[in-house]
Amino acid sequence: MKFREVLSIRLKELRQNHGDLDLAIEALNKINTSDQLSIRRLKKKKLQIKDEITRIKEQLTPDIIA
Repeated sequence: MKFREVLSIRLKELRQNHGDLDLAIEALNKINTSDQLSIRRLKKKKLQIKDEITRIKEQLTPDIIA
């Protein structure tokens, strides 16, 4: 398997995880839980995943010299 293919697969996994975390955070907010620490941890994890998605997208996008 080529490097770009591995990155593409990883990108799909991360996007799925990001969406799952979004749903989990939304569900916790809807039930008005007082467990704000868990919500903060989920949001932090979601942000870390978003950062990794951005790094992978940058690696997959070719540099364009103008």
